[in-house]
Amino acid sequence: MTIDPQVFRETMAHWASGVTVVTTLVDGEPTGITASSFASLSLHPPQILVCINKKLHTHQAIETSGTFAVNILGIEHQAWGMRFAGMFPEIVDRFQGIAWETAVTGSPLLPGVLGWLDCEVRAAYMAGDHTIFVGEVMATSARKEGAPILYYNRKWRELAEQPLELK
Repeated sequence: MTIDPQVFRETMAHWASGVTVVTTLVDGEPTGITASSFASLSLHPPQILVCINKKLHTHQAIETSGTFAVNILGIEHQAWGMRFAGMFPEIVDRFQGIAWETAVTGSPLLPGVLGWLDCEVRAAYMAGDHTIFVGEVMATSARKEGAPILYYNRKWRELAEQPLELK
Protein backbone atom coordinates (compact mmCIF):
# COMPACT_ATOMS: atom_id res chain seq x y z
CA MET A 1 0.00 0.00 0.00
CA THR A 2 1.33 3.43 -0.96
CA ILE A 3 0.84 6.31 1.45
CA ASP A 4 -0.13 9.61 -0.15
CA PRO A 5 2.66 12.09 0.77
CA GLN A 6 0.11 14.88 1.36
CA VAL A 7 -1.92 12.71 3.77
CA PHE A 8 1.30 11.77 5.57
CA ARG A 9 2.27 15.46 5.81
CA GLU A 10 -1.20 16.35 7.17
CA THR A 11 -0.96 13.65 9.82
CA MET A 12 2.55 14.66 10.91
CA ALA A 13 1.42 18.30 11.22
CA HIS A 14 -0.45 17.15 14.34
CA TRP A 15 2.81 16.32 16.13
CA ALA A 16 3.90 19.31 18.22
CA SER A 17 7.62 19.89 18.47
CA GLY A 18 10.14 22.40 19.67
CA VAL A 19 12.10 24.48 17.20
CA THR A 20 15.87 24.43 16.79
CA VAL A 21 18.48 25.89 14.51
CA VAL A 22 21.10 23.31 13.49
CA THR A 23 24.44 24.89 12.57
CA THR A 24 27.91 23.93 11.42
CA LEU A 25 31.06 25.59 10.12
CA VAL A 26 33.01 24.62 6.99
CA ASP A 27 36.08 26.53 5.80
CA GLY A 28 35.18 29.44 8.08
CA GLU A 29 31.67 29.74 6.61
CA PRO A 30 28.73 29.21 8.98
CA THR A 31 25.60 27.50 7.73
CA GLY A 32 22.38 26.53 9.44
CA ILE A 33 18.75 25.55 9.09
CA THR A 34 15.64 25.49 11.22
CA ALA A 35 14.78 21.94 12.27
CA SER A 36 12.21 20.25 14.45
CA SER A 37 13.45 16.70 13.81
CA PHE A 38 15.68 16.54 16.87
CA ALA A 39 15.76 14.18 19.85
CA SER A 40 17.78 13.02 22.81
CA LEU A 41 19.24 9.59 22.11
CA SER A 42 21.60 8.44 24.87
CA LEU A 43 22.79 9.55 28.29
CA HIS A 44 25.98 7.41 28.37
CA PRO A 45 27.57 8.71 26.21
CA PRO A 46 25.47 11.85 25.79
CA GLN A 47 24.10 11.69 22.25
CA ILE A 48 21.37 13.40 20.24
CA LEU A 49 20.05 13.01 16.73
CA VAL A 50 18.95 15.40 14.03
CA CYS A 51 17.31 14.55 10.72
CA ILE A 52 18.39 16.71 7.77
CA ASN A 53 17.08 16.69 4.20
CA LYS A 54 19.77 15.42 1.82
CA LYS A 55 19.08 18.25 -0.67
CA LEU A 56 20.04 21.01 1.76
CA HIS A 57 23.42 22.75 1.80
CA THR A 58 23.58 22.25 5.59
CA HIS A 59 23.41 18.47 5.04
CA GLN A 60 26.54 18.51 2.91
CA ALA A 61 28.22 20.90 5.35
CA ILE A 62 27.60 18.55 8.31
CA GLU A 63 28.96 15.62 6.27
CA THR A 64 32.08 17.66 5.47
CA SER A 65 32.69 19.14 8.93
CA GLY A 66 31.71 16.10 10.97
CA THR A 67 30.23 18.48 13.55
CA PHE A 68 27.02 20.35 14.29
CA ALA A 69 25.33 22.34 17.02
CA VAL A 70 21.68 22.38 17.97
CA ASN A 71 20.37 25.74 19.22
CA ILE A 72 17.03 25.41 21.08
CA LEU A 73 14.90 28.46 20.38
CA GLY A 74 12.74 30.39 22.82
CA ILE A 75 9.67 32.42 21.92
CA GLU A 76 11.82 35.53 21.53
CA HIS A 77 13.71 33.80 18.70
CA GLN A 78 10.80 33.27 16.30
CA ALA A 79 12.39 35.61 13.74
CA TRP A 80 15.57 33.50 13.81
CA GLY A 81 13.53 30.34 13.31
CA MET A 82 11.82 31.90 10.32
CA ARG A 83 15.11 33.30 8.98
CA PHE A 84 16.93 29.95 9.11
CA ALA A 85 13.87 28.24 7.59
CA GLY A 86 14.35 30.44 4.53
CA MET A 87 11.10 32.35 5.08
CA PHE A 88 12.88 35.66 4.40
CA PRO A 89 14.35 35.08 0.92
CA GLU A 90 15.81 38.60 0.87
CA ILE A 91 18.21 37.55 3.68
CA VAL A 92 21.12 35.87 1.93
CA ASP A 93 23.43 35.57 4.96
CA ARG A 94 21.30 34.00 7.68
CA PHE A 95 23.95 34.82 10.30
CA GLN A 96 24.10 38.53 9.44
CA GLY A 97 23.79 40.65 12.57
CA ILE A 98 23.95 37.65 14.93
CA ALA A 99 26.99 37.65 17.24
CA TRP A 100 27.39 33.88 17.40
CA GLU A 101 30.08 32.10 19.40
CA THR A 102 31.61 28.63 19.45
CA ALA A 103 32.46 26.02 22.06
CA VAL A 104 34.41 22.84 21.25
CA THR A 105 33.63 21.97 17.61
CA GLY A 106 33.53 25.44 16.08
CA SER A 107 29.85 25.12 15.15
CA PRO A 108 27.94 28.39 15.60
CA LEU A 109 26.08 28.87 18.89
CA LEU A 110 23.37 31.51 18.80
CA PRO A 111 23.32 33.99 21.70
CA GLY A 112 20.58 33.85 24.31
CA VAL A 113 18.92 30.65 23.11
CA LEU A 114 17.23 28.39 25.69
CA GLY A 115 20.03 25.89 25.31
CA TRP A 116 22.61 24.55 22.91
CA LEU A 117 24.41 21.25 22.28
CA ASP A 118 27.77 21.19 20.49
CA CYS A 119 28.32 17.81 18.80
CA GLU A 120 30.68 15.60 16.85
CA VAL A 121 29.01 13.26 14.35
CA ARG A 122 29.31 9.63 15.50
CA ALA A 123 27.03 8.01 12.90
CA ALA A 124 24.92 8.87 9.88
CA TYR A 125 22.02 6.77 8.66
CA MET A 126 20.34 7.28 5.31
CA ALA A 127 16.56 7.27 5.69
CA GLY A 128 14.50 8.17 2.64
CA ASP A 129 15.14 11.78 1.65
CA HIS A 130 16.87 12.57 4.98
CA THR A 131 19.97 11.55 6.90
CA ILE A 132 19.80 10.85 10.62
CA PHE A 133 22.96 12.35 12.12
CA VAL A 134 23.88 11.02 15.55
CA GLY A 135 26.00 13.50 17.46
CA GLU A 136 27.97 12.99 20.64
CA VAL A 137 27.55 16.05 22.82
CA MET A 138 30.97 17.62 23.47
CA ALA A 139 29.65 20.73 25.29
CA THR A 140 26.25 22.03 26.30
CA SER A 141 24.59 24.85 28.17
CA ALA A 142 21.06 25.92 29.07
CA ARG A 143 19.36 28.96 30.56
CA LYS A 144 17.50 28.64 33.85
CA GLU A 145 14.41 30.48 32.58
CA GLY A 146 12.60 30.85 29.31
CA ALA A 147 9.70 29.61 27.22
CA PRO A 148 10.10 27.43 24.12
CA ILE A 149 8.70 28.20 20.73
CA LEU A 150 6.64 25.33 19.35
CA TYR A 151 5.63 24.25 15.88
CA TYR A 152 2.21 22.61 15.51
CA ASN A 153 -0.11 22.23 12.54
CA ARG A 154 2.17 24.44 10.41
CA LYS A 155 2.03 27.38 12.81
CA TRP A 156 4.46 28.83 15.33
CA ARG A 157 3.02 28.55 18.83
CA GLU A 158 3.67 29.46 22.43
CA LEU A 159 3.43 26.98 25.30
CA ALA A 160 0.49 27.64 27.65
CA GLU A 161 1.70 27.33 31.22
CA GLN A 162 -1.09 25.07 32.40
CA PRO A 163 0.42 21.83 33.67
CA LEU A 164 -2.00 18.93 33.64
CA GLU A 165 -3.02 17.46 36.97
CA LEU A 166 -2.20 13.81 37.37
CA LYS A 167 -5.28 11.68 37.85
